Amino acid sequence: MSIRVGESAQAATFPKAAKKLLQNTQLRRNVRRATDTIRGKRAKVVDEMPDWQALRTAAQQIKKRTLRNLDSYLVQFEKACAEAGGKVHWARDADEANAIVVGIIQSHNQKEVIKVKTMTSDETRLNHALEAAGISPYETDLADLIIQLGNDKPSHIVVPALHKNKSEIRQIFMEQMGLKELGHAPEDLAGAARNFLRERFLRVKVGFSGANFAVAETGSVCVVESEGNGRMCVTLPDVLITMFGVEKIVPTFDDLEVFLQLLPRSATGERMNPYNSIWTGVTPGDGPKEFHVILLDNGRTKVLADEESRETLHCIRCAACLNACPVYRQTGGHAYGSIYSGPIGAILTPQLQGMQHSTTLPYASSLCGACYEVCPVKINIPEILIHLRRKIVESGGAALTERMGMAVAGYTLADSGRLGTAQKLVQLGRQPLDAIGLPGWSAARDLPEIPKQTFREWWKSSRGGK
Repeated sequence: MSIRVGESAQAATFPKAAKKLLQNTQLRRNVRRATDTIRGKRAKVVDEMPDWQALRTAAQQIKKRTLRNLDSYLVQFEKACAEAGGKVHWARDADEANAIVVGIIQSHNQKEVIKVKTMTSDETRLNHALEAAGISPYETDLADLIIQLGNDKPSHIVVPALHKNKSEIRQIFMEQMGLKELGHAPEDLAGAARNFLRERFLRVKVGFSGANFAVAETGSVCVVESEGNGRMCVTLPDVLITMFGVEKIVPTFDDLEVFLQLLPRSATGERMNPYNSIWTGVTPGDGPKEFHVILLDNGRTKVLADEESRETLHCIRCAACLNACPVYRQTGGHAYGSIYSGPIGAILTPQLQGMQHSTTLPYASSLCGACYEVCPVKINIPEILIHLRRKIVESGGAALTERMGMAVAGYTLADSGRLGTAQKLVQLGRQPLDAIGLPGWSAARDLPEIPKQTFREWWKSSRGGK
């Protein structure tokens, strides 16, 4: 079985990647500026909602209920979608999903496809599969287009090109679009992208989309976005293919209402998304003539089976946790080695592709809890990080130095006499320790001051030697 998450099945070692990215001051400025802006907008629109906490709780309960009965809701969705004229495909992994997409496009003798909301296809590396089959994919989301034209990797879940500034984007557009002149204003860049994409919207016969949500009771699919490119992709082509993870199901339209209030406020600081596209099957004379849905597992049922980390599948991909995370705000998304970055990526990627490939990601956190505080569906990311760290240690995946250190600490702390001896040795060895350095301390900060007297010594002296 092939499970691909991002650029490779082997996530980059976070400490090494982060160390390199920390040296890129321009990238760090871009990330901090963008996340500061989004956080400020989010705080303002969330404060307007007197029932915000009640909405979070409602969303959490909907997700719990859905995951408890996911098999039933998926079958219900399949039945409703088929009755509306759609065709549902089930994909166990990335290779199977990609093969289905390639097969549908080739069955219509097409060589091009326009794409929108494609994070799930980034997870399966669909573009590589399409290009290998001689099919040209065109990303139509502005940020995704920037990434594709710049031969780059996404660094944020909602704003994939967040690490790029206007000057860098302008240079990419001029080089890749063959433009001799292009203004510096955001309107100029948006205009260039519009001209580049408009011809493709009108010409290409196959569209591909992901989905933010899918409604079980009606077989409907929902995409929310801010540019209108999504509306173009899901209405203009003759054939529409939609692929999403099985956890994107919500039971009813009433449930969808809750998430459509939470998602835009958490993701972009908007009261609602400018474009909310919801479609069900096919309608003669209106929209695509053929509609396919691919329900993707790709490791999700494995996550579902783990009760301690199951709530990872509650995620609605708003990226609020990224914008709040002090680690992400310093390194950006590329350090995570996956399409899913930030705190949610630190727990999702290891579970989807296997702990053995991502042993450093659960440690890419200070456990400050900021991610949990802003999560609109109340995913307790810090607790899941601790759960995954425990699994890494139990499987022998922890670093040798860490295992040795914990073994020594366990031996020392198990006996009061050994602990007392260790305290005296630490007092005597302060200067050598300063010179050698301790992992996690002296590399980035000074060692804490070691008192001249231990607590045991103080206790004994204060009680007259008793």
